[in-house]
Amino acid sequence: MSIWVNKSTKLIVQGITGNTAAYHTKLMLEYGTNIVGGVTPGKGNTEVEGIPVFNTVQEAVDNTGGNVSIIYVPAKFAADAILEGVDAGLDMIICITEHIPIRDMLIVKRYMEGKKTRLIGPNCPGIITPEECKIGIMPGYIHKKGRIGIVSRSGTLTYEAVHQLSQKGIGQSTAVGIGGDPVNGTDFIDVLKAFNEDEDTDAVIMIGEIGGNAEEKAALWIKENMRKPVVGFISGKTAPTGKRMGHAGAIISSGKGTAEEKIKTMKDSGIYMSDTPTNIANTLIEALKDNQLWRSAYED
Repeated sequence: MSIWVNKSTKLIVQGITGNTAAYHTKLMLEYGTNIVGGVTPGKGNTEVEGIPVFNTVQEAVDNTGGNVSIIYVPAKFAADAILEGVDAGLDMIICITEHIPIRDMLIVKRYMEGKKTRLIGPNCPGIITPEECKIGIMPGYIHKKGRIGIVSRSGTLTYEAVHQLSQKGIGQSTAVGIGGDPVNGTDFIDVLKAFNEDEDTDAVIMIGEIGGNAEEKAALWIKENMRKPVVGFISGKTAPTGKRMGHAGAIISSGKGTAEEKIKTMKDSGIYMSDTPTNIANTLIEALKDNQLWRSAYED
């Protein structure tokens, strides 16, 4: 009942000895995430929360069999940390770091072409399969195991949607925060494809925001390919043109990337659109019932 991560995932924490990383390492361990090692150059042969620390990602992989990493490394070193994980052959890297220069991410993006590693982020909350594996900074307690997939550019709105669902007894298969930067690794379509192929996901909530055209591209893909109902929400309706709002990618330029433009394309593609962030769960219930996917389990 998940995509990409589960209880068997072996996690490596890059930058584990930093205050933020150590704090979230503790929380991830408490949630039940299988953390097998950490990496901080020059801090090898030490421990954090009982987790062995290595000098390089390759050393961590060789000694622990780790296959996924999470990066809590300062922005000026984060691109190199991603590349080190790619070179070590990791299946997936989740990069929490924000404010990575766009130029650095363009280099990373090009380097990763043809490589097996999937990058989620940067500037994202991470990925969670409820009650199995939490990789990131999201509050674990609001999540409930279930059959609804979530993909979002906004961390805060991911939590809002999850909390609404859980309060109504509706669990999640996996929630993925792809981040709000203009250059990132995994996009909406990547996640939608995975949910579309997952037998244990009934429907998907897709949360976007102003700026760029990722939502429009995803909507057109949904129209042509998605076999499951999708609920959408776009934040930033009141944002002024040309002014960056929060995320580096949330900026309207030359009339493109507006909320109105995105909402129209998504509605035209058959996506159930929530008019407010507080109505996401109710819109999801409507979509499930329209598609005869409502299950008694949702009412537990």
